[in-house]
Amino acid sequence: MVLLSLATPGSTVRKGDVVAEFDRQYMLNRLDDYKASVIQTEADLRKLKADQAVARETLAQRIRVAKADLEKARLDLKTLEVVSDMDATRLKLAAEEAEARYRQILREEELSRISQEAELRAAELDLNKTRLELRRAENNADRLIVKAPMDGVVVMQTIRRGSEQGQVQVGDQLYPGQMFMQIVDPSSMVVNATVNQVDAELLRIGQPATIELDAFPGMRLRGRVYSIGAVPVAGRRANFMKTLPLRLKLDEQDPRVIPDLSASADVVVSRESSAALIPVDAVFRDRQTGKSFVFLRGPREWSRQEVELGGTDTLRISVKSGLKPGDVVSLAEPAAARKES
Repeated sequence: MVLLSLATPGSTVRKGDVVAEFDRQYMLNRLDDYKASVIQTEADLRKLKADQAVARETLAQRIRVAKADLEKARLDLKTLEVVSDMDATRLKLAAEEAEARYRQILREEELSRISQEAELRAAELDLNKTRLELRRAENNADRLIVKAPMDGVVVMQTIRRGSEQGQVQVGDQLYPGQMFMQIVDPSSMVVNATVNQVDAELLRIGQPATIELDAFPGMRLRGRVYSIGAVPVAGRRANFMKTLPLRLKLDEQDPRVIPDLSASADVVVSRESSAALIPVDAVFRDRQTGKSFVFLRGPREWSRQEVELGGTDTLRISVKSGLKPGDVVSLAEPAAARKES
């Protein structure tokens, strides 16, 4: 499919505006052929109906003649008393023949009616099929004219043109299903991101997030988790690093936010008030009781201090109780504690 016209990248369009048109000449030629087929099929149907009407009238005339012959033969039977035996026999045979002929024509009428109904139904089905093909050709021709599904800004995609990458332009040849344009609503922007599969289980739809744009250092925008992918994909760094697609929706607008900007986001998976943050490596677990503890530095030596833990990320963990501001914890088990154990 070859692009014949294209909306200007970055332009604002309204819902229903034509944003792209492909070469439709082949489809338009097929459309003309189907229109001619519909006209011809309709004419054939009208001719069939006329021929059937003539056939019905001819058969009805035969029935009327046969009925008249039968009535005449029955009247002749009333003269049997005044005619000879030979003439009486002849009249009886003529009456039987007239009655048989009349009944035969009535049966032919029933069979002819059924045959005509079947023939007419087949012709109507052919006409409906031809009309469906015409509508399909019209739809295919209309699909080659792309209209904006909503108000927004035109964003062109990048495609490979030979050995180079370039923005889609008039004259490019595209294939069915290939994305070449996006219509973006500036009032409802989203961030398409990925998250490590290890952290995906902590995410929930609706969680608040803070989005930062690489193009504008220091600008922080509020957002929330809009959707979470269900199937992991291979990461860019290594195939064994699986990530899940994630979509974040911006809750506030900024005229500087335009499509295709690179961004990063911090998602708040949980909140703790009045909790201390310590490195994850500073927390240990008692193998017998399963309780968590840290090594707290005292005036002369390190001591074990049980703690109640809260939310965590890959680097830090919150402590609800057991520590106070100014406490120093160890990232490794102190030598004195190893000797005691």
